[in-house]
Amino acid sequence: MKFADRADAGRVLARALRRFEWTDPLVLGLARGGVPVAHEVALALGAELDVAVARKIGAPGRPEFGVGAVTADGEPIFDARTLAYLGVSVADLAGVVEEERREARRRLAVYRAGRPVLAGRDVLVVDDGLATGVTARAALREARQGDPRRLVLAVPVGAAEAVRDLSAVADLVVCPRERIDFRSVGRFYRRFDQTTDAEVLALLEQHRHH
Repeated sequence: MKFADRADAGRVLARALRRFEWTDPLVLGLARGGVPVAHEVALALGAELDVAVARKIGAPGRPEFGVGAVTADGEPIFDARTLAYLGVSVADLAGVVEEERREARRRLAVYRAGRPVLAGRDVLVVDDGLATGVTARAALREARQGDPRRLVLAVPVGAAEAVRDLSAVADLVVCPRERIDFRSVGRFYRRFDQTTDAEVLALLEQHRHH
């Protein structure tokens, strides 16, 4: 069963999330691909929508292979097992880390009108899928610093191992389609184009006037 696109995935996820009671919910879409999913969730829950930005740190020569992640502020997170397997050290990645941190800062500057208040609220970090979970882990760690009442990771589809790992980081992980045979997020979507800055801004704008 593939999702038609991210909006479809968001509606499936929203149905799973409506079973819970929420306190002043704030939905943070992981920019960029998580935002169209988060948009549907925020509409269904009558929640505020904002963005979270965490950038994947790719392996040398294989940028699509995530070995870590970094947010605009804070230390990068690395997957020690993957680094050991590839024979790569943290020092080898210093240049990539700085580059991705700059891009994270650029995106926040573009997307955010101000910083949303997280304290005392149910905060839902939403992405379009969970493969290794390293970017979600970085986003959750940053959101935790805002002292939310409850910190939730919500994804329409995810690798079973990553869902299990992140259950130790978030207070709750909601994933309607957990898969052992994961491989990549894109294979669970019929349409999986890159989400653009313009699309993210349009969705955020829609909520600011909702």
